[in-house]
Amino acid sequence: MVKDFLLSYTKLLVNNPEDISVEIDEVDEGFDEIAIYANSEDIGKLIGKEGRMINSIKTVISGCKAKGGKNYRVNVKPTE
Repeated sequence: MVKDFLLSYTKLLVNNPEDISVEIDEVDEGFDEIAIYANSEDIGKLIGKEGRMINSIKTVISGCKAKGGKNYRVNVKPTE
């Protein structure tokens, strides 16, 4: 659910939607780390001015925390 949301939402924000991918790794029990991979040109768009865009994405994901009980950490990384 979270992965599908992030894929569809972040593809709307960037110039190179074909380069977007999302990986979710379970770090601990009840804690997942989400990595959003994007083209290096689009990383600034995903983070936004003063981090506003990434903070809004984190806020929406925190709603999933209330439903599923997991904590999430979100990172934006360049594609390799």
